[in-house]
Amino acid sequence: MIGLGTLINTAAIVAGGLVGLLFGKGFKPRFQEIVMHALGISTIFLGIGGTMEKMLLIGKDGHLETTGSMMLIISLALGALIGEALNLEYRFEQLGTWLRKVSHSEGDGGFLDGFMTASLTVCIGAMAIVGAIQDGINHDPTTLIAKAILDFIIIMIMTASMGKGCMFSAVPVFVLQGLVTLLARAIEPLLTTEALDNLSLVGSALIFCVGINLIWGKKIRLANLVPAVVVAVVYAFLPVKF
Repeated sequence: MIGLGTLINTAAIVAGGLVGLLFGKGFKPRFQEIVMHALGISTIFLGIGGTMEKMLLIGKDGHLETTGSMMLIISLALGALIGEALNLEYRFEQLGTWLRKVSHSEGDGGFLDGFMTASLTVCIGAMAIVGAIQDGINHDPTTLIAKAILDFIIIMIMTASMGKGCMFSAVPVFVLQGLVTLLARAIEPLLTTEALDNLSLVGSALIFCVGINLIWGKKIRLANLVPAVVVAVVYAFLPVKF
C-alpha cells in the first residue's frame, strides 16, 4: 500500500503525544525543565554526530580532514535569505495558531513553541525524504517505520515537557512525507549520493539548532533556515564547487 509508511509515522507521533500527555500531567515544573534540558542536550549531540559523520574523513596520511564546509556555509546563508524573504517562520506560526484554535487549546501558552520545535525535529533530515521515496517507488515502508519508532519516543518526551502542541507535529509530517511519496518518481533522480550527503549534513546542522532553542529559548528562527536543505541538494548539481 503506497503511503503506508507515512500513515504509520503519523500514527506513531500521535500515539507518542498521547502517552507524553499522560505522563506529563504528573510532572512538576522543575521536572519538566530538567527533561527539556536533557532533550536539548541530546538533540545537540545528535546534530553534531550527524554533521561530523558527513564532514569528517580520514585522509591518505591517516589524519582527519573536513569536507563540505563551504557547502554548509553557502546553504545556510542562502537558505536563511530565502526563508526570511518568504517569512516561513511567520507562516509556520500561522499554521500552529490555526491548529491551536481548531483543537480548542487557546489557553495553552506553550502550544505554539511545542508545535514548531517538535515539527522541525521530526521533519528535518534525510530519513524522512529517503523513506518517503522508498515508500512511493518500491512500496517499502521500512525506513519510515524505523523513523516512526524514533519519532514516537521523541514526541513522547517532548510532549511530556512542552505540552500537546508537540503532538500536532503529525500534521506537517503527514503533509511533507505524503507529498514526497506521491512525487517519488519525479524526485528520485535528484537525490544522488552527493545530494543526500549534503541534505543529511545540513539537516543535522539544523537539528543542532533545535537543541540550542530547547536549552536557551528561541534564539534562532529555525523555520527560516529550512530552505537550506533545498539549497544543499541544488549545490550537488553545480558544475563548479566553491
